[in-house]
Formats: sequence, C-alpha cells, structure tokens
Amino acid sequence: MGDFQPRTVWLGCPEKREQRYPRNVINNQKYNLFTFLPGVLFNQFKYFFNLYFLLLACSQFVPELRLGALYTYWVPLGFVLIITIMREAVEEMRCFLRDKEVNSQIYSKLSTRGEIQELYTHAEILSQFDLFLLIHTTFQNRWSLFLETYGTNLRVNLDMGKMVFSWMIRKDSKIPGTVVRASTIPEQLGRISYLLTDKTGTLTQNEMVFRRLHLGTVAYGMDSMDEVQSHVFSAYTQPPHDLPATRAPAATKVRKTISSRVHEAVKAIALVHNVTPVYESNGVTDQAEAEQHYEDACRVYQASSPDEVSLVQWTESVGLTLVGRDQSSMQLRTPSGQILNFTILQIFPFTYESKRMGIIVRDESTGEITFYMKGADVVMAGIVQYNDWLEEECGNMAREGLRVLVVAKKSLTEEQYQDFEARYLQAKLSVHDRSLKVATVIESLEMEMELLCLTGVEDQLQADVRPTLEILRNAGIKVWMLTGDKLETATCTAKNAHLVTRNQDIHVFRPVTTRGEAHLELNAFRRKHDCALVISGDSLEVCLKFYEYEFMELACQCPAVVCCRCAPTQKAQIVRLLQERTGKLTCAVGDGGNDVSMIQVADCGVGVEGKEGKQASLAADFSVTQFKHLGRLLMVHGRNSYKRSAALSQFVIHRSLCISTMQAVFSSVFYFASVPLYQGFLIIGYSTLYTMFPVFSLVLDKDVKSEVAMLYPELYKDLLKGRPLSFKTFLIWVLISIYQGSIIMYGALLLFESEFVHIVAISFTALILTELLMVALTVQTWHWLMIVGELLSLACYVASLVFLHEFIDIYFITTLSFVWKVTAITLVSCLPLYFLKYLRRRFSPPSYSKLTS
Repeated sequence: MGDFQPRTVWLGCPEKREQRYPRNVINNQKYNLFTFLPGVLFNQFKYFFNLYFLLLACSQFVPELRLGALYTYWVPLGFVLIITIMREAVEEMRCFLRDKEVNSQIYSKLSTRGEIQELYTHAEILSQFDLFLLIHTTFQNRWSLFLETYGTNLRVNLDMGKMVFSWMIRKDSKIPGTVVRASTIPEQLGRISYLLTDKTGTLTQNEMVFRRLHLGTVAYGMDSMDEVQSHVFSAYTQPPHDLPATRAPAATKVRKTISSRVHEAVKAIALVHNVTPVYESNGVTDQAEAEQHYEDACRVYQASSPDEVSLVQWTESVGLTLVGRDQSSMQLRTPSGQILNFTILQIFPFTYESKRMGIIVRDESTGEITFYMKGADVVMAGIVQYNDWLEEECGNMAREGLRVLVVAKKSLTEEQYQDFEARYLQAKLSVHDRSLKVATVIESLEMEMELLCLTGVEDQLQADVRPTLEILRNAGIKVWMLTGDKLETATCTAKNAHLVTRNQDIHVFRPVTTRGEAHLELNAFRRKHDCALVISGDSLEVCLKFYEYEFMELACQCPAVVCCRCAPTQKAQIVRLLQERTGKLTCAVGDGGNDVSMIQVADCGVGVEGKEGKQASLAADFSVTQFKHLGRLLMVHGRNSYKRSAALSQFVIHRSLCISTMQAVFSSVFYFASVPLYQGFLIIGYSTLYTMFPVFSLVLDKDVKSEVAMLYPELYKDLLKGRPLSFKTFLIWVLISIYQGSIIMYGALLLFESEFVHIVAISFTALILTELLMVALTVQTWHWLMIVGELLSLACYVASLVFLHEFIDIYFITTLSFVWKVTAITLVSCLPLYFLKYLRRRFSPPSYSKLTS
C-alpha cells in the first residue's frame, strides 16, 4: 500500500462535495466490452499451432505461396474462431449475470439513526467524529494442408466436446447444484495428481458447537454445563455476602472465587464479538416492536463467523443472553430478567494477520470501563500475564479437535481511556503510515492482560468426507490440507477425516526459525518413510526460504501433508510450487474468501458453497455444494472427459492422416501428380460432414458404468500415467492410419478396371466406410445417438453422390463389382487390426475389462 494523499472535504456546501466511494462490487469477468474481442483473439493465437495456422492462412494471399483455394484455409479457421468467440461470450454473459445478482442485493446498515440504505458522506462522518475508511485496492508443401485441416478439426471437435462434458456435469442428478464456470477444462479433472483443500467449511460443516470452558484450575464440558449455569445464576441473584451459614470458611472462599471467575468469563464471552441479534416476525423484520420486548422466539444471531454465533448461543444457554446491539451499545439479559446496558467505546475487528479481536465497553450501571480481547493462543500468549497452564491446556484441547480461543480482559480508568482515545484518534487522522500508527496505539493496551478462560468449539465433519478422501487416496491423488487452525487441531481433524490413515506415522515438523534449525529438521524428516507431514506456516516459510528444492522433494513423496497456521498467500504459494516442481496438475478446493488466491492459481479450482459466502464459488472453475461431490466429479466426469477427449483426438488424427496417406500414395505412383479428389471440397466434406457425427459421438462413450468408477477408484490411477493419450498411442494411430490409407489407395489402384475415375469412387467410399466401421468397432457402450450418427453420415454421403458426378461415376457405384471391391478393401483395412486388438486384450487386458467381465 502506498502513502495516503490529503483530500478536501466541504462542510456546509452540499453543491461542492464529492461523493466518490469505491464501488462495493464483485467482478469475476475476464473481459469487458472493449477488451473482449482482442482478449479472446490473443488467448487463441498465443499458442504456437494456432498462430501457425493463422500465418499459413494469411500466406495464401500471396500467389507465389498459394497451395490451394483460399476457402480451404479460411473457412475452417473462421469456423473455429466463431465457435470459440461464441463460447467465450456465453461464459462471460453467465459470469456477468452471476456478478449482477450478487451485486444487486440490498443490505441495511444498523446504526444509531436506525436503518440506512446509503453510506455516510465525508462531511457527515467528520461532523460525527466517526471515521471504520475503506480503501479498496485488488508454409512449405502440401503437408501444410494436412496440418491446417487436422488442427482445425481437432480444435472444433475438442471445443464442442468440452461443451458436452460441461453439460453432463451440470445435469448430473447425483451431484445437484454443481456449476461449471469454465467449460474449457473439464478433461483436466481426469488427471489431478494433487488436491489441496481448506479445512473449515470445506472438510467440515462450519457449524460450531461449544464443547469446553477452561479456567485453568477447572474445566467444564458438555456434561457439566449446568454448574456453569448455576454459577451465573448465583452471580446475579445472590449478593456476594449472602451465603449459607452451614458452609465452612475455606469452602466459602473457594466457591466465591470459582463463581466470580465463571461469571467474569461468561460475561466476557457475551461481550467480545461482532454478533448482532435480529428479531423477525413471520419472516418480516420488525425492529421497533420485536426489539422492544426482546422476544426469544423471534431472535436470530447474525455474524460473519459461525464461531462467534456458537459462543453467543452458549452464553444464552447458561443464562446471559445478548438481546440487543447497535453501532454504539449492547444489551445483555441476566437470568433474573434484568437488562444490562453497555456502551461500545471502541471495537477492533478480527483480521487474518492479527488473529485476534478486541472491544472496549462501559458498564452503564457501574461506569466501569473494560477492554476485552479474544484470539489465537499464539498471539494471546504474549499479551496475557504470565501463567503456567495456557500452552499445555491449549494443546490438550486442540488434540481433541477443538478450535481454541483465549479470552482476556483489562480494566481501564477514565483517565487511561481518555488518553488512549486521544492517541487513537490522532493516529487515525495521520496521512502517512496510518495503519502502523494505529496498530502501535492499540498494542499499547495489549499488555499484561488478565487471562480469563479458554473456549473450545467443535466443527463437525461434512457428510461422507472420510469415504471421499479414501476414494481420492485410492485413485492415486495426494491430498494436502491447508488451514489457518493451530497444529494440534489440524492434526486431529486430519486423523478424524482419515486424511492420515491409522497405520501411517505422522511427522510433526518442529518449529524452526533459522537456516541451521531447518537443515537439522529436514535431515530428521528425510529418515522417515511413508510418513504424513504436519508443518506450521512459519516453519514452512523458513524452509522455502533456504531449502525450497529439498523441502518440496521430500514433501511430494509424502502420502499426505497438513499445513497449519497457513496464510492465504502461503496457500497460493504452495500450489504454485507444486506445479513448478512436479509438473503435475493440481486442484484446489475451498469455501471462503481466503481460499480465492489458491483456487485461482490451481489448474482446476473448485469452490464449495458454504456459510462464508460465495466468493470462492464465484472465483472457481467448478462449484459444488458439498465436498463429497468431488469424488464423483473426478472419478466419473473427470475420467470420462479425459478418456473421451483422448479417443476424439486419436480419431481426428486417424481421419486426417488416412486421407493424407492416400494422397501421398497416389502422388508417388503417378510421379507426384495431384487429383481433385484430395483437394478442396472433398477433403472438407470428408472431415466435417461424412465422418463428423460418428467421430463426435465418441463423447458419449464410456468403458465402465459410473457406479463401477466410484467403486474402483484405482481406474483413475491409470489416467495419471497419461496412457490414453501418449506418444505411444499417437504412434500407434499414425501407423494404423498409414496402413489403412495405403490399403485403400493401393486396393483402389489394383481393382479398378477401365475407367480412371473409378479409382475415386472405390477409394473415397472405402475411406468413409472404414472410418465408420472403425468408430463402430471402438465403441464400448452404445448410445442411441451413436447409431443415429452412423446412419446420418452414411445417408449424407449417399445423398451427396448426386452432386459429385464430376468425380464419381454414379452408374458404376450401383454395380455388384463396385460393392464387392469396396467391401474387400474395407475388410482388409479393418479386420487385421481388430484381430491384433483382440489378441492384445486376450493376453494383456485393460484394468476396466476385468471389472466389466
């Protein structure tokens, strides 16, 4: 952040004031009206092959370089661009409508003046001395014709296939609510090697339940909350000196001490928060009437964090109820029905950097001023007075899977507060280094605070998290959990969720601050084998600073990694390092605004719509409603999309290379002469009309049912090796194409009798029938649209013969001689290949064939 600049605010001159607030909007669009077309074109032609096709097409305007008709280059290229622009326009429009829906929601601000629909002006702010300022910052030979045709057809088929895959994901009833926000990468879901996930709200429900209150010498669990309720009741119903006469003096002193400590702890928890009680009647908020009576049945708590709501709900259950709150005051109701009024003098909100929040209140009945604070133990340990139990008890509670908060207080005299307020106001009015000066003033209060209690809340796991993580692990996907919670809590959750299996050891990386310490700890970790790693964000920062390569090498070998106390920027850094060091595809999953950077850096970003809003969901490539849907998204849709894309790509290679081989054979036989058969219209018609429907219908094929893919996630592991689309498979399909193209062309040359034009009829018909037969014999699960595609393509070819009389003898193709010659060539080109395929499957069957049998 740069230095703030001074500004002029006009007081008493409405006509001169400037109303320039930052726009409170979310924008997830990639383009705007002016950058859409240039941006889309740039993103297409920044890749080498696309740019090559463009330059090749442009070179055809030079007569000396022209190899064929202009339309053979520009029509396919233009078609691809139109499809791409239309797809991007649809995606942008959907993104615009989603942002508009979110940005159009109306919110009311509750203040001393009542509900506001608009913001304060600068003059109003200064006149009321209220400043909580927001600065919003965030060409060579004929093979070029083959390359052009092949590249164009591949792009068209793959882009259209991705649209179909995205549609299938959205329409899957078993993962309801799933949204595809980036329809260009569904096949990448089939090759994920690393899954990086947030914890709270992603693996857990983000529904907090209060479980433990610890005062140092005594702890209260769910089975002893009635004792807490009794202490709170006695604090407000019995005078301090009004105790039973039968009590022994020692027992009386102990009871009084415990009662006062419990009461003070509950009171602090009921005050240090940002929760607002809202009263609703029949679904319509009626502040004036409902707040006046503080009706319990109409009250709901609203807050930015479920943790705070759970704490306030707990204080209500033990007798101290938050019944009212506005910008400057708060009301609590005691067990006897008395209303306690507190004036909010200052409030210091929670941030991910500070990991704490504070509030200064004045008790209107006594005039006492108290500074309350709660936060993470790592920061509160240096703020509270010395004690010998904080660290130990925080660790014990965290090992039980509880999220721990430390609560403290400090009493202030009127003079102390006035001095603080003057310094605080002066710091907020500073033009230079305002944030630093404000933080310094606040820290002057955060010293030698009285430790009141520890609170422990539990966040339940989401449904089916354990089987989902087991599926991912069996599929060969390594899961890393990145969370801001403390080490013990993160470790406990990892065990409960079975992220770390029972028979796996856990290496807890000791805190390191220097290069030497990091070196020793890395050596200790290197001696472990098949061991899950748990490391804190601070230690991770030191390791990445001095031993980035060594640490990533060791971490990538771990079956699971847990990074705790992890900042949002660290999450994104970890994803980026995994991509750079391993070259594997990554998937990031999160539900909150602090996960957005991680989601956007990953190859596939998945947002979970949770209680922390839709920031992660709107910024992600895919949006799901529950973590368990990730299993089906990857195992079924990711796997199918990748295998179908691979099959589609291979058939496009086969289709284009077959006709190119035929051209090469004909040219070599007739001294490099060319015939119209393999130019212009027939080539385009063969690729885009006669064989497009059957080849594209492969996007509906599947080797196993979805239930089998979920039951045997090991099938997904095969895809991580890249076998469906590798150099080996590419070479096999090239050899198949050369073999079939040669058989068709040589067969036509050998079998034609008298008329030279019969070569065209025999070879071209055999070529189309071969492609249709290859598709039919490759299909593993027939769909009715596949049959329609085969018949439609055959019908299109038969119907178009009327217009191909220049190249094909119509009378010749009706003879029996033509039929048996075409049949013979087609069978010779296909049957030997499928005999070899049968033998291969017989002696080396694929993994899925064992399941289907």
